Amino acid sequence: MLRQLLAGPGILLVPGAYDGLSALLVEQAGFPAMFLSGASLAYARLGRPDVGLTTASELADACGRMADRVSTPIVVDADSGHGNAVNLQRTVRMLERAGAAAVQIEDQAALKPVNAIQSRPLVPVSEMVGRIKAAQDARSSEMLLISARTDAQASVPFAETLERCNAYVEAGCDALLAEGLTTPEQVAEVGRLFGQRAPLIHNLLEGGASPFNAAAEIAPLGFRIALMPGAIVQTMARASSELLAQMRAEGSTLAMRERMFTAPEMAKLVGAPQLAEKAQRWS
Repeated sequence: MLRQLLAGPGILLVPGAYDGLSALLVEQAGFPAMFLSGASLAYARLGRPDVGLTTASELADACGRMADRVSTPIVVDADSGHGNAVNLQRTVRMLERAGAAAVQIEDQAALKPVNAIQSRPLVPVSEMVGRIKAAQDARSSEMLLISARTDAQASVPFAETLERCNAYVEAGCDALLAEGLTTPEQVAEVGRLFGQRAPLIHNLLEGGASPFNAAAEIAPLGFRIALMPGAIVQTMARASSELLAQMRAEGSTLAMRERMFTAPEMAKLVGAPQLAEKAQRWS
């Protein structure tokens, strides 16, 4: 289904999700796909930063819970694959069984230096090409897309970012994300060189590196997916923080009530009436 969507016209706006509820909200809002964001999962499940603490099994569990609740295609952020090429293959198989429509693999080192845990050290191009090939060999169906992400722009000249993009497209990746592009000229150049060779993804993370803010701005440059990976979890965290401060100060939620779903509204949102109706069939 995702492959068919990418073959069609226009750009896909893809929000980040991380559990059954956020996935349901994305589907009910009518988006064509969703992104299981590694950062969002780390924030929501662990209350920790995105520094490689989430395990492959936790990622597959989250994907499975989302796929059990929605039919919208899920693109999964698998980081470096959670180890070497053999570990990566197991990760891909786990995610495919869990219902992923695409798996995104990056060219960062699997383990970061302890004294620079938020850094983005890169593996050699040949190792990343091996990751792409290993992921392709691990999938049981070509309906599972293998997306390649390069983080080269954070630490090397732009020319190396382009070289890595070319190598990953040559390796046969099904989609490509060049992360960390900071100028309109860089984004346009990636689109010009690779937009006809592979579906291109651009990250519109709020507070991120992108010089753009909207899908409509990057669509003419040849991009097919506009990611907004942190929009839900960042909004949820801000709104919850404000709610808790109000509760603490006033001992009540009345000041925030108009911005909340009531209990009956929440039950309707998650499908309680439909579930009760179905349950009657077996009573």
